Amino acid sequence: MEEISFKPERSDYTYTFGGAKPVMTIKPGTLMRLWSEDAFNFALTTVDDMPSQKIDIRYVNPQTGPFYVEGAEPGDTLVLHIVDLTPARSFGVSSTIPFFGGLSATDRTAMLHEALPEATWIYHVDTARNQVGFQARFGDMEIALPIETMLGTVGVAPPAGEVRTSLVPERFGGNMDTPEMKVGTTVYLGVNVEGALLSIGDGHYRQGEGESCGTAVEGAMDSVIMVELIKGNAPLWPRLENDDYWMVVGSSRPMEDAWRIGQVEMVRWLSELLGIHYMDAYQLVTQTSLSPIANAVDTNYSVVTKIPKKLMPKSSAYEGMHERLRELAKSVK
Repeated sequence: MEEISFKPERSDYTYTFGGAKPVMTIKPGTLMRLWSEDAFNFALTTVDDMPSQKIDIRYVNPQTGPFYVEGAEPGDTLVLHIVDLTPARSFGVSSTIPFFGGLSATDRTAMLHEALPEATWIYHVDTARNQVGFQARFGDMEIALPIETMLGTVGVAPPAGEVRTSLVPERFGGNMDTPEMKVGTTVYLGVNVEGALLSIGDGHYRQGEGESCGTAVEGAMDSVIMVELIKGNAPLWPRLENDDYWMVVGSSRPMEDAWRIGQVEMVRWLSELLGIHYMDAYQLVTQTSLSPIANAVDTNYSVVTKIPKKLMPKSSAYEGMHERLRELAKSVK
């Protein structure tokens, strides 16, 4: 297996999906060891740093990439397997940002009340215990929480020359902010442009479903990712697979449309997987699916539709790609 390592300089960051020149060309079958900056672009480092004073909205969610994948053409399926995600810094940071978040007035949900209090929380990383430490800002409580690393953004370039900010989740992936984007997950993305132009970033040391206040425990991340390519059979929306679930991520507004996207695409995928009529797949999805909210704060909301494999007849997606990559991952050090 060919390996590459890439730690971007600040001048290498991109802030969009599409519209950026690739930083490197890789082949399918490559193991990538990547470093990514936190979503705030290292602007918040103490509890005294306030987003309104420190953050430049033009330079948030910096992406590592894009990477040009040899042989990837529109209509193909780019495959990523997340082998490892490790905090690359001794602390993570979260913040409440004025007029942003799931429980605040925003520019889209306009209200007369003032913004919620602005604050920054620093979570110290204890790698020995695999914990991050919550310290209250409006009291004296401290809680040790388990580290549960994930990537907030994983995506390829959109079609038709479109350029989208790295804050947006859509068909190309992007800022989905789902906790399912974790170690052991295989991701299937439809290729829209030659070379796919893969980017990742927005590492989270942990995040609850929905990302209520709009920010997770944000942190720089060391990521180990396998890249593969399947010719043809591109999914319309991002598909995820782990040992226990098949999943689809839908992103839209209003939130029920994000849910509908995931449900419809799962009906189609389950019909393919099991070789059954789509109406029978519809019935199975209705009775077995789980629908966790990935994010309720981004430009588009994201909802995951999950089908437990244990409830279904044994079947392999993409000719057993996930199982093969999981086995390969065991040999990675």
